[in-house]
Amino acid sequence: MLHQTALSSGVPQIRYVDAPRFGPGAQRVNAFIEPMLKCLTDPLTDEEKHKGRYVPPAQKRVLFEGTLQEAQAFYQQTKPILLTGRAPIARYTDGLPIIVPTQELVEEMLAGTSHKPDEVIALQSDRGGQDSSSRPTGVMSGGVERIRPKGTVVQFTPMNWTATVEKVAINAVMAGCKPEYLPVVLAIAESGCTTATTTHWSQWVCVSGPISKEIGQNIGTGMLDCGNPANSTIGRTYQLMAINLGGAIPGVNRMNAIGSPFNRGGMCFAENLDGLPKGWKGLNEEMGYRKDESVAMIVCEPAVCCQGSQFAPSAYRGLQGRGYGGMAARLGVEGKEGPHNWMEYLIPGLWSNRADTPMTFLMAPRMAQDLKDYGFNSKQEVLDWLWKKSFIPVKEYRKYGWYDAKTSGGIGIQQTSGKRWKDLPDDYMVPALGQKAFDNCIIVGGGPDEVCLELGGRGFFSGIYPVYSIDAWR
Repeated sequence: MLHQTALSSGVPQIRYVDAPRFGPGAQRVNAFIEPMLKCLTDPLTDEEKHKGRYVPPAQKRVLFEGTLQEAQAFYQQTKPILLTGRAPIARYTDGLPIIVPTQELVEEMLAGTSHKPDEVIALQSDRGGQDSSSRPTGVMSGGVERIRPKGTVVQFTPMNWTATVEKVAINAVMAGCKPEYLPVVLAIAESGCTTATTTHWSQWVCVSGPISKEIGQNIGTGMLDCGNPANSTIGRTYQLMAINLGGAIPGVNRMNAIGSPFNRGGMCFAENLDGLPKGWKGLNEEMGYRKDESVAMIVCEPAVCCQGSQFAPSAYRGLQGRGYGGMAARLGVEGKEGPHNWMEYLIPGLWSNRADTPMTFLMAPRMAQDLKDYGFNSKQEVLDWLWKKSFIPVKEYRKYGWYDAKTSGGIGIQQTSGKRWKDLPDDYMVPALGQKAFDNCIIVGGGPDEVCLELGGRGFFSGIYPVYSIDAWR
């Protein structure tokens, strides 16, 4: 992974020290400090002075010629990887069978966009600053917003390769997409399809706008399940593009320690805009687009999967009906008819192990309507209430696993106080659901039963994951 990063950064022979990851801190520092100082002070050799960026060898436009059966075998090639226990890893696929991208099928797929096949994938709008709704639109990296103007060529990670519209279409064919899905796939490609770093990062896509109806996305019962061609195949393109356009290989430069079931086949779903309570905005409007515009939110989040609602639908109905059952008892509303703020029920365990990690709440339309009837006139009002409820004392925040990583071991500056984290008094209150309420997200969708899922947030490092225009790729 380091070697590939050095190649793409123009320092192919850069020195490095393999820092130990285990053992007492002082022991690890002592093992690391002397080799590091030697690397920094020894004169460079002639070989180390060599510089120049790695340029991938030109690839033939036609990857394989032969029979369809031979092509299937070609695309299913595997290679053993050391860190997978020498298990075979597919070279061109996600490990599942694919549709062979013949010239004819690729040409059919390209009919789904007005963009030319040889057009290099680039940003279709400015990704930085504030949009018309004052929502951040920049791409976040370690909590720092990177301003990227329209026309910036997209680099697919981890190898920072570029790609054309045709190459994206090839992967859409492989995934089993229809031509009318291609604008959504191109919007996903605009993200660069990052697979992130260690732990268990999940990639998922949420579509918001009229196109979800046009292409037949399931926004109701079983919206996260299998069976819907649009959701399944579009979600799959993310992983195929990460492999074929970004060069991501598990155990080589894709280091998801355990991995995530979200990435097995891919995850795409759509917001049920018709299920929104009156006055609530869809994700598209929240991010500064019009109600009739279609967008895709691309999320890469360290959440292995999702947390399901911690109640039975019948218990929820008892709460909202006449105040019956355990949920009503916890909220102290026994015998009182609804509506009740059911999110209050979730709070005791909501951020118990996730301090400063925002959440995305995927809730059924009936539950969203109950929040509206209770008095929340917008998603933002719900998020503001929930965020304020999440404040905990610094004494408790220091006990969370992300504390050192997010505060630079306590020497980073806490935003509201202007002081170093390590200098804050124990009783100083800080939020446990991101640095601002809008780091969190509400998406309405699903069937008639009352369920809610908590996914990874849309602002893990205190910023907003990007939202890309689908219409720009029509």
